Amino acid sequence: MKSNINGVLTEYKLGQNYPNPFNPSTKINFSLPERLFISLKIFNSLGEEIETLLNEEFEKGSYEYEWNAANLPSGIYFYKLQTDSFTETKKMILLK
Repeated sequence: MKSNINGVLTEYKLGQNYPNPFNPSTKINFSLPERLFISLKIFNSLGEEIETLLNEEFEKGSYEYEWNAANLPSGIYFYKLQTDSFTETKKMILLK
């Protein structure tokens, strides 16, 4: 997936969280090619929604969100970025 051409964002991008594995917090990066309403959610390995991190409108650009999972057990989790026309999910590992 292209993330920029000549420094201009042209498509959506959901980066891999860093660090991964993590304990207890990690950073999630994403980029948007235009102003959009987005949701960023965390799910457990059973597909159950754990937390909604973001559910709001964002301007075109690149963003970073730090998530703290201190109250959750070790395991595999998924984070999903969703707009009206785009959805991407990535895996992360919480290791305590």
